[in-house]
Amino acid sequence: MNIKVIASTKVGYVLPKEEAVDFSGKSAGICYLPDTVETLFAEAPEKTNKRASGNIKSGHHSVFGHPTYNLCLEGIPKILAMILNNEKIYNTSEKSARYTHMQPSPQEKELYEKWIEIFKTQISLKYPNFDEKRVLKLAQENARYLISVFTPATVMEYTVNFGQLNYIINWAKDYIENSNKDAFSLKLKEVFKEFLKAMPDLEVEGLDSRTKNRSFALFAQRKTRAEEFGENYCTTYLASFAQLAQAQRHRTLAYEMTLLDNAQYYVPPIIRNTELEQKWLKDISSLEEFFPQGMLVQVNERGTIENFVLKCMERLCGAAQLEIMEQTQQTMQKYLEATKNKPELYNYLLQYSKGARCTFPGWKCNSPCIFGGKDAMKRII
Repeated sequence: MNIKVIASTKVGYVLPKEEAVDFSGKSAGICYLPDTVETLFAEAPEKTNKRASGNIKSGHHSVFGHPTYNLCLEGIPKILAMILNNEKIYNTSEKSARYTHMQPSPQEKELYEKWIEIFKTQISLKYPNFDEKRVLKLAQENARYLISVFTPATVMEYTVNFGQLNYIINWAKDYIENSNKDAFSLKLKEVFKEFLKAMPDLEVEGLDSRTKNRSFALFAQRKTRAEEFGENYCTTYLASFAQLAQAQRHRTLAYEMTLLDNAQYYVPPIIRNTELEQKWLKDISSLEEFFPQGMLVQVNERGTIENFVLKCMERLCGAAQLEIMEQTQQTMQKYLEATKNKPELYNYLLQYSKGARCTFPGWKCNSPCIFGGKDAMKRII
């Protein structure tokens, strides 16, 4: 066996789309390689272009996945990052909103700053052993539920292949043209218009997924799906935008969302069943038109039992976002209940249901959290 690099990312270099098409055309030639790769890559440009054009017209677009682009998107809203991250064919490095001090609109900012102070007080009371830095970070994590998913605050590097990028460009165009006229869709249309305006000229005519009837995967095409738990599972639950954004990191699982007819909101556990709960709901509901990250949406999650366990290994942890930890634990309980008459599946899951991941068989934690294996599942922050 002989392995060699035939193309690679180069810092500071912007691959012209013509070169991306040429490289894809050469890659298509490998499928019917009559000679060597070296001979193929030395062929006349006209021959390569003809082959690439044929692939575009026939819909055989996989070869256009070989060239990749590293995009830096600055000042994009959270919802756009979520839409892109739900497509799975990517690598991303994203500025975290969990522990970052946000700078939203004046109305959001006033409530955000107010609740940072409230959460700091509550966290310090409940967890007096936490230092000021930890308290502030956790206060910011909870207060950011008030910030709109449309606030242009995220910076991310997004690495995507050439073909997928063209699909995304066309899906954005289709959304602008064909989506509903509700408040959320109208706001998102403006986001996509700005996205397309800022996008470098990398679009190639005909390199889209219209013949495959595909669109952005985040938005559910069906409102209801039957729950089932076996070798594969399907479950539906309510989650905030913020939690859904965390869940999308598990690319082996499928996620889609539906907006609720009547707005509901996540209440951080540290203020649940206290006099602060109603104050929180009053404040966050006053931001309904902004679509705060704490607004609940209906989420459908599907995958295999093994990939659910992989999710547990990340999310049943004292360092994980609390909301997704709680939801993952709830799904585990549903899974166990549904597989009691399937011993192989039940016993497989049971070993991962005793506590946080540091209690899992064979798990060694390199950075133990402050809560420990048992208390991590009881925390309220």
